[in-house]
Formats: sequence, C-alpha cells, structure tokens
Amino acid sequence: MNEPVIESDGGLVRLRLDIAYDGTEFAGWATQTGQRTVAGVIDGALTTVFRTPVLTRAAGRTDSGVHATGQVAHVDVPAQALSHAYPRTSRAGEPEFGPLVRRLGRLLPEDVRVLQIARAAAGFDARFAALRRHYTYRLSTAPYGVLPAEARFVTAWPRPLDVAAMSAAARHLLGLKDFAAFCRHRDGATTIRDLQRLDVVRTGDQIAIHVSADAFCWNMVRSLVGALLAVGEHRRDAAWCSALLTETRRSSDFAAAPARGLTLVGVDYPPDEELAARTEITRDVRSADEVS
Repeated sequence: MNEPVIESDGGLVRLRLDIAYDGTEFAGWATQTGQRTVAGVIDGALTTVFRTPVLTRAAGRTDSGVHATGQVAHVDVPAQALSHAYPRTSRAGEPEFGPLVRRLGRLLPEDVRVLQIARAAAGFDARFAALRRHYTYRLSTAPYGVLPAEARFVTAWPRPLDVAAMSAAARHLLGLKDFAAFCRHRDGATTIRDLQRLDVVRTGDQIAIHVSADAFCWNMVRSLVGALLAVGEHRRDAAWCSALLTETRRSSDFAAAPARGLTLVGVDYPPDEELAARTEITRDVRSADEVS
C-alpha cells in the first residue's frame, strides 16, 4: 500500500507537486517500458535532482493524448536527499521549493511543467485523499475546424450538435451509479462512481463539456462524451443514454471521443485534518449495493 510517510528527522519526506502538461506526445501519465510518459519524464528529472530514484503518484492517471492544467501528484524523497533541492543562495521571500521548481523548468521538456512544490500535509495522498477530479472536454463545430493555436487541445467536430439534447441526456447520468458501459474493463476494478457534474455549454462554435466525479475508471470521461455526442447528433436519445447504466460491460454502441479534447483541470482535497480519514474511505472498494 502506498501509505503517506512524512518524516522530518530521517526516513521519507512527502512532497506535493502541482503539474500541467500537453499530453499530445505522451503515452499517458503512467510509466510504461519503451514509452514516453509524463510520470517517466518527471521521475527522471527528480531522480537527477535528488540523486536517488523517486516515483511520483498522481491523482489521475490520464490516458495517452490527454492533457492537464491541474494535475496533482506526490513523491516520497529520502530526508537526506532533500538538501540537493536547495541552492547555495536563495531569493528573498521565495517558497522553500521555489528553487526546485525553477530547476525543473530547465530540466523538463517544454510540454510538461511542475507549477508548484510544497511539503505535503500529514495524511496527504494525491490519489486516495482526493475528493473529486474535474475534467473539461472541448469541441469546435466551426466550419473551418479548430484555430491553429488550439489544435492540440480542441476536437474538431464536423457535424451539428444539439446541446439541449446532450444536456437532457447528461442529467440522467448524474449520481452514484455503475458506469460499466462507459469504462474499459480492468480485472478487479470497480466501475461504481459518483458523477457529480456533467454540463454541456456552448459559446459560439465552441462546446465545453465539464465533468466532475469522486473518481473515474479507465476511459470513462471520453466514453461519457462519446455517448453525449451520439445524442447530440440525434443518432440516439436520452433514454438510450440512461439505459446504458444497466449494462455490465463497456458498450459497443458508441465510440469514445478523441483524446485531444480532454484536459484534467483540477483536483479537490478536504482540509488537512480530514486527509487521513478521506484516504481510508477511498480505499474501501464500493460495492454494487451502494448504487441508488
């Protein structure tokens, strides 16, 4: 188990990292042999700084091609290695790990940035202490496609979309439910999730789909968007979307939306004094009996 460990007089010190990246050229967050991944790149840079192998653990293990502006991770660093993060001279008023942030800015490639680093509060675990994750999926229905500056982050959609119909279908999916029809199968993994927000907002030719839940299973956000797109094109109706919740396996009736439009925009955590309790709650695997 990846239990939080924070020591000031030896052992390990847990650090919190806030991270952003352009996922276009990454094979997702998680380290994979022979693949360029976000975790692999960050682990390599931190290992160089601390002169000892370290591994980052993220709040959300984003898939290949998915971006982040609000990813959160933690890393456990041997206390004796922390001195390697401090410069010989520091800037007045700079946070403790400000110099490390600046150094990583030089070590990391341009498509990944560590925005902030701080000592984690007792009980903090980037994954298990999280209350919810927030994603935004962006599409453009403009006749020309997507503006060049946004091409890596917005999906061009060539057909009209009925946002009102998509919003109606989205309302049926909210709540604590079994989202097996929207998740790629993983042995032993629960597909029960508490979907707290699923909003579809149009601004001119741009459509943003905001999705929040306590957690997401593999491919879930892109599958939710894919189902809403089928409704938005009038290929399916809201009742069909709701009926998907009765299925026990990933549905083959629709395709997941392309990865490029999806961004992890934030992760919520409870107050510091509630972090340990939240971690214990999250570790308890939900059962189907909890579904209302």
